[in-house]
Amino acid sequence: MRWLVPFLALLLCACGAKDRVEGTTQDTIIRLMEADSRGLDPQLVSDLASTRVAADLFEGLARFNAKGEAEAGLAESWRTSEDGLQWTFTLRPDLAFSDAVPIRAEVFGKAFARIKDEQSGSPHSALFGVVRSIAARDARTVVIILENPFPQLPALLAHPAMAALPFHRIQAAGDKWTGDRPLVTSGAYRLAEWRLSQHLILEANPRWHGGKPKSVRIVWKPMDNLNSAMRLIMAGGADIGSEYTPSRHHWLKDKHPDIVRNAPFLGTYYFAFNTRQPPFDDVRVRRALSIAVDREWIATEMVDAGNLPAWGLLPPGLNGGTSYTPDWASLSREKRMEQARKLLAEAGYGPSRPLRFEIRFNSSTEHRRAAVAMATMWRKLGVQAKLLNSEASLHFDSLKRADFQFARSGWIADLPAPENFLAVHLSDAGAQNYSGYANPVYDAAFKRAMAEPDTLRRAGLMRDAERILMSDMPILPLYSYASRSLVRPVVRGWIDNPGNVHPSRTLWKAP
Repeated sequence: MRWLVPFLALLLCACGAKDRVEGTTQDTIIRLMEADSRGLDPQLVSDLASTRVAADLFEGLARFNAKGEAEAGLAESWRTSEDGLQWTFTLRPDLAFSDAVPIRAEVFGKAFARIKDEQSGSPHSALFGVVRSIAARDARTVVIILENPFPQLPALLAHPAMAALPFHRIQAAGDKWTGDRPLVTSGAYRLAEWRLSQHLILEANPRWHGGKPKSVRIVWKPMDNLNSAMRLIMAGGADIGSEYTPSRHHWLKDKHPDIVRNAPFLGTYYFAFNTRQPPFDDVRVRRALSIAVDREWIATEMVDAGNLPAWGLLPPGLNGGTSYTPDWASLSREKRMEQARKLLAEAGYGPSRPLRFEIRFNSSTEHRRAAVAMATMWRKLGVQAKLLNSEASLHFDSLKRADFQFARSGWIADLPAPENFLAVHLSDAGAQNYSGYANPVYDAAFKRAMAEPDTLRRAGLMRDAERILMSDMPILPLYSYASRSLVRPVVRGWIDNPGNVHPSRTLWKAP
């Protein structure tokens, strides 16, 4: 069957001949995304594919570099008040949009006002809740006032929703401003062409302050079939794939190690307990089930795609911290089960009164396998867990209505900050607090951390809040995510990082 591989390569090249007008030439990088972009207005889109394209097209006061770290963007510098509540940014001189209209400080106040305006329909208002006001002191000075200290503000401002947008075009064309070709932008690229379900072609912005990027042409191609995307990259028809199926992880590492990029990611996979009602209003029951789960096996054997077992909410390495690990994590499997049985007995469950509940998950092989694995592990405790799966929208609607007992959830960070994970579990977090967890001690610990301007002390206080949360166990973490990308060896500038951020302007092809 060896003849099949080169034959497939030739077939893929032939079938893609029409699309290959974009070419895998030296100055062009073809990037695959799992879905087509849902729009071009960075303040109105929130899906990953659209956000990645928007980050290529629009730049804000700050931006992400190749390491996934926030750095100066349209601002050349900034300074912070002693209490951490006022930030002053100075713009680079002679900035302009791609149509030569000058970029002035007032544009950022307009961007913030549009995000906060309910009529705009922006989904990012809560994300920027830490910001009280943004105003222009003069043409090159932007002053930002915060509700509380927030050392990660540059990372927040690197989000394309707070980029410099061409309000002169928005005012003139309204919602149709994104129909301009080339699209008026402030980043390293401008949009030259968008063919739905085929590609978005980006070309170098001739007025970008950074000059001509190393790759002057970027082609984003939607491809929802990850195996087809994998084959296209192996055939040389594309340069970068942002995902591959976990089941292909070992095969790719064995057969094509030169294209596999696998790194820890800012996300945690967990299940939520409904703490509002029995049986999970009893912390002993929650702890017993958590202790009995073999996370090491789930992360390294069942999933086995570079994920790391997780006992806490915060991913490893976030803000330089280490992962939360309870004392019982080092115990043998037998000792853990013994502790779990004791806790269940104290809560009134045992052979004469078995614990029964339902595990809800959204349709996915990965989620089903996790549910089955836990149900099997708990059988040794006499626990009877039934499975209930549904499609994603129905599943998460049930979670928002608290119509569940134990359900698949998880969190992927909007930005590299512990509070982005921890705030979800505050008593006043609303519907996104699926578990209904409410502990004034945790709330107070989180608020103490938020009020601390010193970065190191703040990180320590965030870890203290996490310890309280995980002692109460409203969620059952299983593993920290790992990013899975495919990158042809010819591509340079790709640096694995926890945010899985890889701006096109930082990438190029070797001769």
